Amino acid sequence: MSLAVIQMVSQADVPANLSSARRLLERAAASGARLAVLPENFAAMGRRDLAALGRAEALGEGPILPWLKRTARDLGLWIVAGTIPLPPDGQPEAKTHACSLLIDDQGERVARYDKLHLFDVDVADNRGRYRESDDYAHGSRVVVADTPVGRLGLTVCYDLRFPELYSALRAAGAELISAPAAFTAVTGAAHWEVLVRARAIETQCYLLSAGQGGVHPGPRETHGQSMIVDPWGRILAEQARGEAVLWAERDAAEQAAIRQRMPVASHRRFFTAAEPRPLAVE
Repeated sequence: MSLAVIQMVSQADVPANLSSARRLLERAAASGARLAVLPENFAAMGRRDLAALGRAEALGEGPILPWLKRTARDLGLWIVAGTIPLPPDGQPEAKTHACSLLIDDQGERVARYDKLHLFDVDVADNRGRYRESDDYAHGSRVVVADTPVGRLGLTVCYDLRFPELYSALRAAGAELISAPAAFTAVTGAAHWEVLVRARAIETQCYLLSAGQGGVHPGPRETHGQSMIVDPWGRILAEQARGEAVLWAERDAAEQAAIRQRMPVASHRRFFTAAEPRPLAVE
């Protein structure tokens, strides 16, 4: 059950990005991959007209969705489409979401996940300030879907800092979790690897972490270090920077054995937080 993760250095030019993504997905398919994960913002990075892009896609006037469905069908490949800007279904004038789509090998949409946690953070880099909520609305649903390589949970980038989401995905039966990302160079160097491996270990899932890895308009520099991590926290494939296609096999029997030997899902306990008390001062 072959898995692929795609690393890109996307720019503002949508057709050029789609051309690069097609070339990399062709390599993934040629390797025998059944499912491939594209990074966050794979089709457009550094654009300020996200609402207009999303509205065009929702109205059937944009290039991304037709390309995505055609590519999946041509290559016979299931694709997690990183993120693209999309308003809610049937509401083209509503605020867009950072939307991760799962497309099957017939070019049909299987699942849609709208990013729950938006990156409204100050970072000590050239850009300094990130406010995703200026462009995007928060998602509200946990999403899992069956694929030929296992039951897949969908997440995006900043979600990695919120383990309760990953616990919910495991409880919903996830065996693999996609995490397309565009981590900043600063936050990625500090936290990316430990977050990805921790989410894999605590859920006993494969983590498919597809990153952006380079310099983009904005100015913005992303960390890269795309990885496939197994349920024991081992890094099966990794790429520091630049374009890349990473491959690994899912070993379902080994994953089942890990879960049987260490049944953390059945050990989880729920508790009530203690009421805070003022410190005694003498």
